[in-house]
Amino acid sequence: MIAAHNQTYSDFFYQSADGLRLHARIYGQSRPDLWPVVCLPGLTRNARDFHELALHLSQGSPNPRQVVAFDYRGRGQSDHDPNLHNYNVGIEAADILTGLSALGIEQAAFIGTSRGGLIINVLGAMQPSILKAIILNDIGPVIEVAGLANIRSYLQRSPHPLGFAQAVAAQQAAHGADFPALGQHDWERMVAALYREDNGQFLPDFDPALVDTLAGIDFTQPLSTLWPQFDALAQIPMLAIRGEHSRLLSVATLEAMQRHHPGMETVIVAGQGHAPFLETGNLPQTITAFLHRTQRA
Repeated sequence: MIAAHNQTYSDFFYQSADGLRLHARIYGQSRPDLWPVVCLPGLTRNARDFHELALHLSQGSPNPRQVVAFDYRGRGQSDHDPNLHNYNVGIEAADILTGLSALGIEQAAFIGTSRGGLIINVLGAMQPSILKAIILNDIGPVIEVAGLANIRSYLQRSPHPLGFAQAVAAQQAAHGADFPALGQHDWERMVAALYREDNGQFLPDFDPALVDTLAGIDFTQPLSTLWPQFDALAQIPMLAIRGEHSRLLSVATLEAMQRHHPGMETVIVAGQGHAPFLETGNLPQTITAFLHRTQRA
């Protein structure tokens, strides 16, 4: 069901296989000559993260594309799941396929930030024909233990600000050292995407149970890798983006990804950590050019 139409996007609601009401944003019109772009956010993030990039791809580029940005279950406008064990990349990948099927999308270019990139790897195993081009934002087959531990630590002590200005200050205090390139408006966009107002409270826009899904990870041991899944994507055009100060995607892993996928393009985003803001600097133009090249190849 496509609901209330905004001037720049439509809200799309659909039902998961287990009956949850899930949400995505749709920007622009479908075109038979251009793949749509599917945007998949990070662990606790939502479709709003991609708003500025989606506007560029659907309206601001010479060849505008339809963009579909998803809220996973438990995030944004999607229902929370009463079973926290369903917050996993396999079920979330299946939810994405259900949504794309409801939209009649059989092939697309995919942009995955952090967890979104892990979901793309799973999609490659579940339905490889749907992947026409891949952009991985600060994620690879090897996740650095220290980086994930840092994310868990932050989420466990995540502040509950009293208002917008306090939330901006809290995000700058927590992440500013990794993101010296960001300006005030960047932080404000981040906060607008991350939080929601609920009965006068300013809350992160995700199910708090998501934090519990990280509780059982033993950070004294190396994390499982996804090299077989990544290798299965070797024939699909790929752009890998890494934040200069990323703690989750190492330089060594990025170099290994290039060896496994010799045609992969890479971008290092100066002055940003995990994960780079895709609407900043020249990233919208870089992503647009990559999509244009791969579509014509």
